[in-house]
Amino acid sequence: MSTFLRPALSLIVLMTVITGVAYPLAVTGIAQVAFPDQANGSLIYDAAGKVRGSQLIAQAFTGDEWFHSRPSAGAFATVASGASNLAPSNPALAARVTEDAGKEAVQGQGPVPLALLTTSGSGLDPHLPPSAVAYQVARVAAARQLPVEKVQGLIEANTYRPLIGPPVVNVLSLNQALNELPSAQRNAQL
Repeated sequence: MSTFLRPALSLIVLMTVITGVAYPLAVTGIAQVAFPDQANGSLIYDAAGKVRGSQLIAQAFTGDEWFHSRPSAGAFATVASGASNLAPSNPALAARVTEDAGKEAVQGQGPVPLALLTTSGSGLDPHLPPSAVAYQVARVAAARQLPVEKVQGLIEANTYRPLIGPPVVNVLSLNQALNELPSAQRNAQL
């Protein structure tokens, strides 16, 4: 019996040490050296060094002085991330989209972009297409008493153009840039 039990237990202990201790420590060490920002959550800090969020997770912004993110099916909670799973024929989806369109509509600017009305697959996508951000410029500029050109410049500065794929704007980064304007150029706090 011990001829079978000893090798089996030795193999379990060895594999536990390799896959449960050595490998995770090696991967964590390599990640900390090669990609420290990503390994620590891609956090965004304000001027005082306080963590404001992550570049990878959307946040809810309300009020006319902020650029709004995409809607979230899970109320921006990471535990419940995911799509709403409502079919296009579901009346609850139509009611939610209609309600959100009423909230986001800017008079004289045409229909609300779909990116401001539909959730992403994860429900936590922090990015918007530049067109969806540009749709909100007039509202944000008026609420903050800023020239439209100044707000458009912030959007341009916070637009990420990947090698492959369309350009995107991280809403949290953009709102933080708005908040970091000199006090004479802003009237809201993050």
